[in-house]
Amino acid sequence: MRQSIFFKIFSGFCLTVVLLFLLIFSLSYQTIRRHYVDTLSLHLERLGRVLSVDLLPIVEKGDFQRLDSLVKRFGKEIGTRITIIAPDGRVLADSEREPRQMENHKNRPEIRQAIEKGIGRSLRFSTTMGEKMLYVAVPVMSGQRTLGVLRVSLFIRDIDELLSELKIKILGIVLFMTLLSLLVTYFLTRNLSYPLRKLAISSKRLSVGDFSARVDLDRDDEIGQLARTFNEMAERLEDLFEDLKLKQEEVNSIISSLEEALLVIDKEGKITLFNESFRKLSQIDPQGRFWWEVLRAPHIGRLIEEAKKKGRLSSQEIEWGGRVFLCSFVLLPSNEGMIIVLHDITEFRRLEKIKRDFVVNVSHELRTPLTAIKGYVETMREEVCGQTSEYLEVIQRHTDRLINIVNDLLSLSELEEKGLNQIEEVDLKDIANGVLKMFRQRAKEKGLRLEVLCDGKAIVRGDRFKLEQVFVNLIDNAIKYTEEGKIVISLSRLDREVVVKVKDTGVGIPREHLDRIFERF
Repeated sequence: MRQSIFFKIFSGFCLTVVLLFLLIFSLSYQTIRRHYVDTLSLHLERLGRVLSVDLLPIVEKGDFQRLDSLVKRFGKEIGTRITIIAPDGRVLADSEREPRQMENHKNRPEIRQAIEKGIGRSLRFSTTMGEKMLYVAVPVMSGQRTLGVLRVSLFIRDIDELLSELKIKILGIVLFMTLLSLLVTYFLTRNLSYPLRKLAISSKRLSVGDFSARVDLDRDDEIGQLARTFNEMAERLEDLFEDLKLKQEEVNSIISSLEEALLVIDKEGKITLFNESFRKLSQIDPQGRFWWEVLRAPHIGRLIEEAKKKGRLSSQEIEWGGRVFLCSFVLLPSNEGMIIVLHDITEFRRLEKIKRDFVVNVSHELRTPLTAIKGYVETMREEVCGQTSEYLEVIQRHTDRLINIVNDLLSLSELEEKGLNQIEEVDLKDIANGVLKMFRQRAKEKGLRLEVLCDGKAIVRGDRFKLEQVFVNLIDNAIKYTEEGKIVISLSRLDREVVVKVKDTGVGIPREHLDRIFERF
């Protein structure tokens, strides 16, 4: 059972106050009682010394019968027990009992002290009377000779009866102070627990999202400062929550407006967020499902695992539901989740295939008439001369150019469709030297120098024929547009790559056209 802070503090204070006042009562009563006993002992001592002087002549005469009678009379008059004991312990006279019937008192502590020290005191149980008593003994002296010991005593119950009224008064004062302290403790505890209870209530409201919770306390102490700090914190949280809410709505609007399908999965693979585009693609409600229940695409699991290792993975094509998607994966480090974006490129791939098929068909259709034109032009050049021959040469040159363009188009289409399918280890230095041999005669005719510079091994994995074609195209262009100087092929190793550079001293490409070099490709 949960106990309130008021109960804990108040019960603790109550226990402390009660124990404290019980201790005060006990100590004060014992102190007063001890002081009273000491005072009474001093009074008995004085009484004993006075009586010893009065009874000394009788003791000296040895008239013990008269001594006993006087002791009994004095004991009744002063209300105190009086006993006369001889040095050997015999009881000579007693105000309460017959001396002859009493046992020897030589070993009584107060008697020994009186004989040895001149005064004896003892608070003990009396075997003769059967009660606890206070004893004070003084020696009866005749010069330097001890004739006996005079002992006066009182019952402890008589002392307690005398102190009973004082005990009641002390108890009354202690009870009054205890009740007063408990009352003060109640109000102090309530004054402390009430604002704390208000703080607890407001904190609970704040914890469940009620950011309007405030603590109304007009105090200048630490609790008041705590309340003001709580209110400032609540206001700050309310502002932050409003900003967060607006940003969340903005993000949700952006996600919902995306044409691309988007989903977020947690580290267990469960879908935690998605947009409308993804819901339409999945045709079911993805909320709370695992991604493999919705996104049933080949290799998607492998791509997700790869993205978790790398942190990010983009430009990955997958097929899902008869459509093609370009995917990107982004890992969320905060909760080990992942964002998956699917861009539908089905139409783009369809148009790309149409374009590729069109290029192939057109290229094949053009090759036949171009080959025929080239054949007829070559035949006509053999039969004519003069200016007509020059015209035919121009026609032949442009026909060759068209044939080369058609061949390039077919090569590009083949690369796009099949890719590099003859992969092997290739030494680029050997390819470069072989290509330069092919163009050495053309370079010599134009007075150009051809060089190959290789820094280390230039071995890569690739299609030898396609790589050779790249070198041929580059060297052919370099020779075509260079009138003097040299053409240098440099090969250099960079980590796991080989960098190939072809440098010439020709006219180059105008700066304004540099960014358009690869538009045709």
